[in-house]
Amino acid sequence: MKAIVLRKPGEPDVLSYEDVPMPTVKAGWTLVKVKGFGVNRSEIFTRNGWSPTVKLPRILGIECVGEVVKTTDPSRLHPGQRVISVMGGMGREFDGSYAEYTLLPNKHIYTVHTDLNWDDLTAVPETCGTAYGSLKKLKLASGNRLLIRGATSGVGVAAARLARAMVPEIEITGSTRHMEKAEELKENGFDAVIRDEDNKLQTDGSQFDRVLELVGATTLKNSMMVTKTDGIVCMTGELGGVWTLKDFEPISELQGAYLTSFESGALNQATFDELFDLIDKKHVDVTPRKVFDLQHTADAQAFMDGHHSFGKVIVRVD
Repeated sequence: MKAIVLRKPGEPDVLSYEDVPMPTVKAGWTLVKVKGFGVNRSEIFTRNGWSPTVKLPRILGIECVGEVVKTTDPSRLHPGQRVISVMGGMGREFDGSYAEYTLLPNKHIYTVHTDLNWDDLTAVPETCGTAYGSLKKLKLASGNRLLIRGATSGVGVAAARLARAMVPEIEITGSTRHMEKAEELKENGFDAVIRDEDNKLQTDGSQFDRVLELVGATTLKNSMMVTKTDGIVCMTGELGGVWTLKDFEPISELQGAYLTSFESGALNQATFDELFDLIDKKHVDVTPRKVFDLQHTADAQAFMDGHHSFGKVIVRVD
């Protein structure tokens, strides 16, 4: 089969399009024919050499959609069935989705019942799943002012669309370092856009009831400063490339707000069932921003590395 193999850290061109052996099914695992996968920032971090626990060579890819080929869980799965998978060590502890076929643990395979086409379905697992899980943590209510920090990311755009479907009567503000993207953000459900400069929001003192923090530790303290008393901040993303918060003084810096977090590793079958029900009933647009083919996966990562990136980038596997 064809796959994208990372043998050494570097720029996107280190991703090698190769022939590799087909995985062999073993107890507790299922072979899936990959129909598509999203490209994620964490995979770029791994390509850059910033994931020291990942042993090379490795086929990257932390999510996928596809069809069951052969399974050791016949009570739940059957050949030809549409499934999705996300996290669980995929693309890190074992070879992931950047391939025509992938071998996945049964417990991290989720069934789907939706009429979404393959491209739209590919945009859902990691990105929409993370956005939906985070929004639930924020306990959105009618009349809330919601700030999405890192709005032009795949999760940011998905969060705006899903939030509007969940609670129509909210005000959604997005932040970005690139104000030339402001109009496109408004076309995707944002009511207002604020410049993010030097990890600080360029605001007039406005505060928010809810904040979805996707940039991470580099902007978290500033996000808490613009959160109302009894508001909620959900720390979800690490787009800024910093994983830890230094010199954090909770009593003075939380200022009466609640701080929580969400990671896609917490997603499960029940959450995905809720998510697809919302997408289908509310006709949420999950169309990916850019589609590449498997052979050009390196180009997909390069696109995400650039300032022109917006929304979800996927790879279609024919």
